[in-house]
Amino acid sequence: MNQTLTFVQLTDLHIRQPGRLAYGKVDTSSYLRTTVESVQALRQRPEAVIVTGDLTDFGRIEEYEFLRDLLAPLDMPIYLLPGNHDDRNNLRRVFADHAYLGTNGPVQYRVQVGPLQVLTLDTSEPGRSDGILSDERLQWLERELAAVEGQPVVVAMHHPPFRTLIGHMDKIGLSEGAPQLEALLRRHPNVERVICGHLHRAIDVRFGGTLASTCPGPAHQVTLNLDPEASSDWMLEPPAFRVFGWDDQNQRLVTHLAPIGHFEGPYPFHAEGKLID
Repeated sequence: MNQTLTFVQLTDLHIRQPGRLAYGKVDTSSYLRTTVESVQALRQRPEAVIVTGDLTDFGRIEEYEFLRDLLAPLDMPIYLLPGNHDDRNNLRRVFADHAYLGTNGPVQYRVQVGPLQVLTLDTSEPGRSDGILSDERLQWLERELAAVEGQPVVVAMHHPPFRTLIGHMDKIGLSEGAPQLEALLRRHPNVERVICGHLHRAIDVRFGGTLASTCPGPAHQVTLNLDPEASSDWMLEPPAFRVFGWDDQNQRLVTHLAPIGHFEGPYPFHAEGKLID
């Protein structure tokens, strides 16, 4: 068993039907193919891949069918979570063999990934771009955290529970339940991370006594502009995904950001015991 590389986080795939470009410009399927190749090329095999929402762009059956084909080369367990662009019913229909998705209501589940317990929170709400965490969803989390007390936990969700300072994204962020979630997490110091999607950028914030983060997308990224009145737009900046490794010696989770694509190397620093001149 792999004792170091625990899981990879992908997010915001925004897959459309074959041949359709997102926003008339981006072939998200091509970018996802390269992403899958990059995950498969990691020197250590992940225990799992966790995808934190916006799996498709419109939640259509054909989009999920195409997504399934694109993810098929991955030879490790894949755990899916819906975002505001997704349709839970269509997701469950196409990925019917993914029993953890359940049969109705919010997609919330607990799975073990290496030494970690992964708890997923469904922040999506049909017909809304912003997210919510109702009392019912938070009560589920509280019960699950009680069941894994003392074990290292990762909480996965789509909408981040913190302000990112990117104004147009914060307007469609987590509108309900963030203060309650933060108070709940403070009571559970075994929560190693809160991992989120939605932002198409790498953002890290101290939250609820732990670290909360968002992840870049495999294709387009939300423009880095902290002007509160900035327009809603995107850029083709370098894509990336997050890699999480468990430090067994110090009992903590270590996060890396891995670029997506094909790059030269590796090349040695030394030859014959000396730094190459």
